[in-house]
Amino acid sequence: MNEPSRYDTIVIGGGPAGASASAVLAERGRRVLVLEREKFPRYHIGESLLPFTFYPLQRLGLIDAMRKSAFIKKYSVQFVSPSGKASQPFYFFNRYDQDVAQTWQVLRSEFDCLLLDNARAKGATIKEETMVKELIKDGERVIGVRAQRKTGAIEEYFAPITLDCSGREAFSAVRNRWRMGDPKLHKVAVWTYYKRAKRDAGIDAGATTVAFVPEKGWFWYIPLHEDVVSVGVVAEGKYLSRDGVRDPEQIFKREIGQNVWIQEHLACGEPTGPYFLTGEYSFHARHCAAPGLLLVGDAFCFLDPVFSSGLMLALKSGILAGDAVHEAIATQDFSPARFAEYGSILRQGIENMRKLVYAFYDENFSFRALTDKYPELAGDVTDCLSGDVNKDFSKLFNAISEFAEVPEPLPYGEPLTNESRIECAQA
Repeated sequence: MNEPSRYDTIVIGGGPAGASASAVLAERGRRVLVLEREKFPRYHIGESLLPFTFYPLQRLGLIDAMRKSAFIKKYSVQFVSPSGKASQPFYFFNRYDQDVAQTWQVLRSEFDCLLLDNARAKGATIKEETMVKELIKDGERVIGVRAQRKTGAIEEYFAPITLDCSGREAFSAVRNRWRMGDPKLHKVAVWTYYKRAKRDAGIDAGATTVAFVPEKGWFWYIPLHEDVVSVGVVAEGKYLSRDGVRDPEQIFKREIGQNVWIQEHLACGEPTGPYFLTGEYSFHARHCAAPGLLLVGDAFCFLDPVFSSGLMLALKSGILAGDAVHEAIATQDFSPARFAEYGSILRQGIENMRKLVYAFYDENFSFRALTDKYPELAGDVTDCLSGDVNKDFSKLFNAISEFAEVPEPLPYGEPLTNESRIECAQA
């Protein structure tokens, strides 16, 4: 019997966004096909969960699995000056109940497998080592995809809607020329992994540490299980490549000396290599949807990682997308306009987090100065940084504007409707 080629939904990519969206849809009886170009488990960066990822993980039925896992428990975040002076840890339990107050540092190869296996268990069809080559269209409407299996065989699959969950590759945004950079967030990251590096004591052993280097650069220091630490430096490219240094390992080792805390914590460990480098961190898709197409997770937007928002936004958008597509299937209405609320919710959260990222990189801003002047806003800062991003933070950003630039929202994220096509053509 020939394998079916028609589904309710096609999902491009089996990462956190694709796995969560497909799990939501499959659990409701929808026929979902996930096409993933790699074979899981596979390596991926982005290992720190925010407290408010508890709710999407709860929706996916994965809290018990997370609690039984080897993933390191994370209770706080701390900031460290170049001189090595560390702030008091910002403990989540000072604001949230027990469930939200403790989250995890995850090894992505294992975490992403957990998510994808969950979607599979709920009934999604998963095809790994299958690369989507192009979208199949009927006029302007996406009606399916053309993909290549590991064997080289070309196959076609059809569905009334396709979810682009391709991550930073941004499959659809690149091909449609929707991928837009951020006006000021042009950072470069260099990172690696250490074994047996120093950890702080007690519940601070799992803390995320943001350690500053000159010119508003910073290190992340994320303890993982099996005595591994993920550690990387993020800064402007011109800063990291100063003196003509281009080799990632040389850049990383030089920057260790720019922060005393990082130097001391890595001194007893040993790098396991390799050294990774990536740039152009932040980008935004001009549209969230087009006829027969919906963008989800990093394929829709990726922000500078200083506040570890990537996984939270991927899981949140995956569940929002799953719910929205389920309703679209139920009504047989796949028009882009019905996904306007989906795009609006995501952009609100992204813009709130983006404003804090801009403030972080402004040389005139510090969270200490802000909360010293406006102590009543400390809770708002904590909420936004913890992933509770869909709230009215106007008082917070009005106060921040006294210290730093607060960017205007970017005009992106609406669905591509006939009206918006006409507006673009006229522009």
